[in-house]
Amino acid sequence: ARRYVTLLLEHSERQALVFWQAYGRCFQGLLSIKSDDLIGGLAVLGAALERLRDIQFGVYYGVFLGEFADALGRVGRAKEGLAAIDEALARAERNDELWYLAELLRIKGELLLRQGGPDGPRDAEAFFLKSLDWARRQQTPAWELRTSLSLGNLRQIQNRPDDARNLVRSSYARFKEGFETADLQVARQLLEKLD
Repeated sequence: ARRYVTLLLEHSERQALVFWQAYGRCFQGLLSIKSDDLIGGLAVLGAALERLRDIQFGVYYGVFLGEFADALGRVGRAKEGLAAIDEALARAERNDELWYLAELLRIKGELLLRQGGPDGPRDAEAFFLKSLDWARRQQTPAWELRTSLSLGNLRQIQNRPDDARNLVRSSYARFKEGFETADLQVARQLLEKLD
């Protein structure tokens, strides 16, 4: 991935392709975030998002904004993350870009949990359930699994391990391949812990 992002950045700079340069920077920021350089990745991704906002184009903008929001929450900046995810959700609704809605709703639930407060778990649960509904309606098992993991973790906090196990097991059972992927490994570990 790093090699291809580097190629994208080099070619887009050489050819003065401003849009693709901004996309390349977004992917560069995501790679840093996924490699646990949250602070560095946030800086690169935030600057690239501003550039895309200036260009006012980009189908993938909502995905980048959702990842940015999630990373903000992971570094303790949940309030800023909620503002970013609300922007992404509003854009998805406004532009009828609902293909990524399940994941955006899940991220909002995670941010509400991270923000804390007495209503955090209840509000997060509502967003997880909406996310699960969208994932099932759109028949996107990967997003269903990811949301099941988020809701399953909340069920554990609520001292409802049987509900957590049943939810994650049901989503996990739909997969026939890809068991080396991160989400399926996390699901397997959670199921082993709950059994």
